[in-house]
Amino acid sequence: MSRNRAKPELQLPERERARGPSVRRRMTLVVSLLSLAALGLLAQAVKLQVVDKRFYQAQGNARFLREVPIPVSRGSIFDRNGVPLAVSTPVESIWANPQEVLDHTDRMPELARALGIDADDLEQYLDQRANREFVYLKRRMSPEAAQAVLNLKIPGVNEQREFRRYYPLGAVTAHVLGFTNIDDHGQEGLERAYDQWLSGEAGSKRVIRDRLGHTVETVDMVRAPKPGHDLTLSIDRRIQYLAYRQLDETVKKFKASSASMVIMDPRTGEVLAMVNLPSYNPNAVGNSNPAQRRNRAVTDVVEPGSTAKAFTVAAALESGKWTPTTKIDTSPGWIQLYGHTIKDDENNGVLDVTGVITRSSNIGAAKMALSLTPDAMYKVFRDFGFGASTGSGFPGESAGLLPIGGDWRPIRQATIGYGYGFSVTALQLAQAYCVFADGGLLRAPSFVKGQDNTPKRVLSPRVAQEVVNMLKTVVEPGGTAYRTAAIANYTVAGKTGTSHIAEAGGYSNSNYNSLFAGMVPASNPRLVGVVIVRGAQGGYFGTTVAAPVFSSVMKGALRLLDIPPDNVPQLYASHGGAAAMQGGRSRQEGAR
Repeated sequence: MSRNRAKPELQLPERERARGPSVRRRMTLVVSLLSLAALGLLAQAVKLQVVDKRFYQAQGNARFLREVPIPVSRGSIFDRNGVPLAVSTPVESIWANPQEVLDHTDRMPELARALGIDADDLEQYLDQRANREFVYLKRRMSPEAAQAVLNLKIPGVNEQREFRRYYPLGAVTAHVLGFTNIDDHGQEGLERAYDQWLSGEAGSKRVIRDRLGHTVETVDMVRAPKPGHDLTLSIDRRIQYLAYRQLDETVKKFKASSASMVIMDPRTGEVLAMVNLPSYNPNAVGNSNPAQRRNRAVTDVVEPGSTAKAFTVAAALESGKWTPTTKIDTSPGWIQLYGHTIKDDENNGVLDVTGVITRSSNIGAAKMALSLTPDAMYKVFRDFGFGASTGSGFPGESAGLLPIGGDWRPIRQATIGYGYGFSVTALQLAQAYCVFADGGLLRAPSFVKGQDNTPKRVLSPRVAQEVVNMLKTVVEPGGTAYRTAAIANYTVAGKTGTSHIAEAGGYSNSNYNSLFAGMVPASNPRLVGVVIVRGAQGGYFGTTVAAPVFSSVMKGALRLLDIPPDNVPQLYASHGGAAAMQGGRSRQEGAR
């Protein structure tokens, strides 16, 4: 029986069993802690994503989201035949965040070498701008040079696309076009006058950048870019070049201080050429000075000398007191007027009104002027545009000077009659001669092709034609510009002029303006040109200095524009009948 008795179970002391927690309790504790942690994370997530969302987004954006400009190309400028005169080419500019670059001063020397500047100067430049986030290091670099800088991978150094203006004809069109500054905004000439039209409007976009400043992703478009508009000018670059070349030769030959030429189409008022010497290269403006950059054709004024006699004659004819055949005694070649002597180059004796123009008589012009009331004469001169802006819209244009008629004393009225006592620009004088060429209509000069240009009648067609007929005699035998302004096979109407250059206290006896103003073909004027050469040495008369420039340039312009000859009798006399005409047609066809 003792064998079958059950073994007693081993019992742990009560004290031993109470030493550690049960499995259930441990699991409960772990789950509770994890739950608390999850709740904490959830709370933090809610705080970050909901409560403080705007704050942290702003902080992130401040570090990596940027609004950057989208540069636009400036509109191109073309001549009347579609040849580019000003274009914009892409260039790269290097910019930096000074704070980031200054954190890597050990790389400053290699950055400076790549930029072509001194390392100490670069560091000082960045130190002075350390509170900024954007500064230019170098602008308008070639893409290759800019890429060489970027290849250094210096933190905080980046590139930005920009555009640079380029002028293919350089100095030839410099004064008409002007130039732009480093931000590609017009500073002079038509670049300035039409800056808003040409500039367009830059766009902007938001991008994400990494810590090195490189664009990682474009987020959205803030403002779409609007490229600049193109501009087609009335300028003919072929005629422009002819005028520039001939003026340059004349300035060198006569050692003149400066010269200007303006060529217009009298039927539209369009300016086909405007040239000044000295000139400058608009592609390297920094190498020029203000005197070279001045567009003297619209800013500098001169007393027009004998070219003004055409307007005095027009006023006299318009008054009804004079006709082209009315006689004037200019003997003995000089007159005394209120203590002043008015002289001709020689004693021309008795002249008719046409002869006053042909022989360029100061005495005849003075006598005609004094036969008119000051107010009547002033009105005619004012109607021709003198003493007022031409309305061309060209920046910096001078209005010239025409004293108020009521203030004219007899001596002033007489001297104005032959071209002293008032001042004009080359553009004003060209505009005024267009009135004769266009049958008495005045138009504002225009630099844009096809621009609407409503004329104003300021002279009767009869008087305008009578003056043109008189001006033709200037280039015929006996006239002051016979041979020097003539063009083979074409009739020319024009007027020479020579005026003393005013200096402090009076006029210089050794410094002159040489002028010629005229039109071709005289039978149906298509071109009006004005030449002014200032300070010519060794010869200064308009007939020897300015008239040959007119003749040479207009000869080329007539050929380029394929304007047929109008002096048929001369053509026959020079070459002999129908064979000459056939040869002329062949040459014209070849020019086409």
